[in-house]
Amino acid sequence: MKKLLLLSFIALGMVWGSARAQDMAPDVLVKRTTDEIISHIRKDKELVSNSRKLLELVDAKVLPHFNFTRMTTLAVGRPWRDATAAQREQLVQQFRTLLVRTYSTALEQYSNQTIDVRPVALKQGETETTVRTQINQPGGPPIPMEYRMEKTPEGWKVFDVSVEGVSIVTTYRSTFATEVSRGGIDGLIKMLAEQNARLEKRGAEQK
Repeated sequence: MKKLLLLSFIALGMVWGSARAQDMAPDVLVKRTTDEIISHIRKDKELVSNSRKLLELVDAKVLPHFNFTRMTTLAVGRPWRDATAAQREQLVQQFRTLLVRTYSTALEQYSNQTIDVRPVALKQGETETTVRTQINQPGGPPIPMEYRMEKTPEGWKVFDVSVEGVSIVTTYRSTFATEVSRGGIDGLIKMLAEQNARLEKRGAEQK
């Protein structure tokens, strides 16, 4: 999972200026931000070895381009309907924190991958699309990746990522379903909080 998240981080990258991002077509957004993030990583050699800087970078520059409420809703599945407003808020917060920390850890494995982004032909009024990319690995086979994206007032946002046909949301849904069957929604929230605490502790020990 960490490798898949690393690849999706590199392929989506970060945006310099939210106003410009609002006006971009989804494939153009992915292409331009991909070029920028790769350039940034290559220039800042300290970035991939500094957990704190990675965490701040991912939290501030990358994940604002994900729709976490929709991602969480899809990952939790049917039990989301029975969750209270407070439980839903906690689920979104904990899931977002998990992805932030997982991305930050995965980024340390960056090793000069490059990305090809395929053009998207949007129809008039279309508000959802798939941006297809290919991750080119030094010494390894290319990896296909797809971003499910939706148009929002703030610009196009990601609500699922598939790597070699494997959906991140679907993968988490299986894990979440197991936790809900064991301890309900509160049990799932507790599991996510505990996992986040472990990742936070591990990051602190590595400083």
